[in-house]
This record gives sequence, C-alpha cells and structure tokens, in this order.
Amino acid sequence: MKYIFLFLLTGFESSLIAAVAQASQTLPAGKLFIIGGGNRSPQLMKKMVATAALGPKDYVVVLPMSGSEPDTSFYYFKEDFQPVCNAPVANLNFTKDKVNDKGWLDSVKHARLIFITGGDQERFMAIVLNTPVYEAIHVAFANGSTIAGTSAGAAVMSEKMITGKELTDTNYNATFKKIHTNNIHIAKGLGLLNKAVIDQHFIVRSRYNRLLSAIASFPSYACIGIDEATAIIAEGNKITVTGESQVVLMRNPRGLQITPAGLVKMKSLQLSMYTAGDVFFLNHL
Repeated sequence: MKYIFLFLLTGFESSLIAAVAQASQTLPAGKLFIIGGGNRSPQLMKKMVATAALGPKDYVVVLPMSGSEPDTSFYYFKEDFQPVCNAPVANLNFTKDKVNDKGWLDSVKHARLIFITGGDQERFMAIVLNTPVYEAIHVAFANGSTIAGTSAGAAVMSEKMITGKELTDTNYNATFKKIHTNNIHIAKGLGLLNKAVIDQHFIVRSRYNRLLSAIASFPSYACIGIDEATAIIAEGNKITVTGESQVVLMRNPRGLQITPAGLVKMKSLQLSMYTAGDVFFLNHL
C-alpha cells in the first residue's frame, strides 16, 4: 500500500509539474507597459526603456493610428523618448492600404518596443482589427517584445475595450453620470491583457462610475483604473505599479443585482489602491 501511495503521489506531482510547465509555455514572453495618459516624465520613460531591455541593436516602433494627427503624436513621443534612449524610432502609421505591407509588418514583429499613442481607441482598432497588423503585434508580444501605450493606447490593451461611450446618453462625458445596466459601450481590443478591463486618466477625470459600470458588466474581470503620469507593468500574472500617482483595482463584486429600473447594486466589492512599487496579481490572464 505504501508503494502504491508513493506511486500515486509521484504521478500527481509529475502531472502538476507538467501542467505548470504547459501553462508557463502558453504565456507570452513579452511585457506590457500601460500608461494612464498625461505627462510622461523622464523617470517614467526610463522605466519603460528598462522594462523593454532595449539593447544596442534594438529599435522602437510607434503606432500612432489613435491620433487625429498621427505625425504630431509621433513627434511628442520622440520628444519624450530621445532624452533617455538613443535607439532608432520608426513611425508606422498604418492605413487601410498599408496593413499588408510586408516590410512594415516585419518591422512590427521584430521591434523590441512597440508604443501605441493616445487619441481614440476605436480609431486605432478600426485600422488594426482583423488585419495582419493585429497578428504582427501578437507575434512580437509572444516573442518577448514590450507593448506600451498611453491613454487610448492603454485602453486597447485589454480584450474588452472601454470606448468611453454611454449607450443611454449620446453626449460624451469624461465620466459617467450614472451606473445603469447595459450603459457602457465595450468593443474588441487587442486582447493582450485577458480577463481585465483598463481605464485611463482615472483619478484626474473621476472615472469611478465608468469602471463600476464595467465590473457590473464583467464581474469576473479585474477592472483597473490607471491615473495620469502612472503606469502598470504586466508580466504574466504579475502587475507592478510605477509613476507619480495611483492605480485603482476593482474586482470580486458580491451580491451583484440589477433592479427593474436598471440600477446596479452589489453588497460588496474589493477595491484596492496602489502606488509606485506596489505589486498585485490578476486572477487569470
């Protein structure tokens, strides 16, 4: 009996080790550097460069398609980046007639750092979704590249992308005025961060109602609000906070219900607030 038990235990341990190894193999090798918008200090840019581990032969690709003036977005990125790093920076403003450009796609796949600028996240995804550009970003991420973005470039990181629109109010507001069911408009993002929703400019623009609306729609997700001049670094299941302000995490709502009038209510909610150097872990990726 002792030998049978030992055999079963050994078999269990082997299966466990194999499962852990398989899970680790499925995680992308890359990292995410997600900025909540606002100013990008030299310290924040240095942290991004260090996260990407840029070497002497590496280069950076900027994807400015979120911006209404892509060349301006690229210009300001270079203004912030060049004082802290001398790596070459390429401006790849993909349009519908450029999404199949093999040279540009190869540049995306082999960039050590890919930066997505601010602007309108729906404008970015309208160009990228269901194209080889989407695939190229995922190939780079899987192979160890760091994907960074700010503001709209932060929103696109998650699978469920906040667009900023309220479905019951056609007038855009920086923050939601109510917390009703089926009020938040969610579109498909890049899906680099799964089982999480990202919101940006979070504390400056008081976007608590918006993120509460998101968690009411996706209660199993981690809903992360990143303030300006602040970023999270996602590496597998581990999230590290850096920058000047705070990151708010909402998850695990209990007793979530919707009233006949469409009002959201819940008995409790895990709400955490983090600053630079703090680490937390997502339930799933």
